Amino acid sequence: MKKNLILIVSILFGLMFINSGLNKFFGYMPMPEEMPEKMITMMTGFGQIGWLMPLVAVVEILGGLLIMITMTRALGAVVIFPILVGIILTHAYTDPSGLMIPLVLLVIEIWILAENFRKYLPLIKD
Repeated sequence: MKKNLILIVSILFGLMFINSGLNKFFGYMPMPEEMPEKMITMMTGFGQIGWLMPLVAVVEILGGLLIMITMTRALGAVVIFPILVGIILTHAYTDPSGLMIPLVLLVIEIWILAENFRKYLPLIKD
C-alpha cells in the first residue's frame, strides 16, 4: 500500500514539474491576469537572462522524469530540490499568498527524500 501511494504521489509530483518545464519552452499556459508588481519585475528580470529559464526548464523536466521512475527517484529528488527552493523563495519574496502549493510540494519532496535516505548515506560516509 505504501509503495503504491509513493508511486502515485511521485508520478503526480513529476508530472507537475514536467508540465512546468514544458510550459517554459512552449508557453501553452497563460500567465495569471493579476500578478503582484514584484512578481512581474522578477519574472521580467529572469527572462532577461537568456539561459536561465531554458536551464530551469530542462532541470524541471529531467527531475520530473527521474522522480517518476522508481529506480531513479532518489536522484530526481536531489535534482528537483534547488528548483523547489527557488520557487518557494520567489513566492515568499514576491507573492506570499501563492505559497500554499510550493509548500505542499516541499512536503512531498521531503517525504521522497526521507523515503530514500539510505541511498544518500554513502555520500556522507567517510
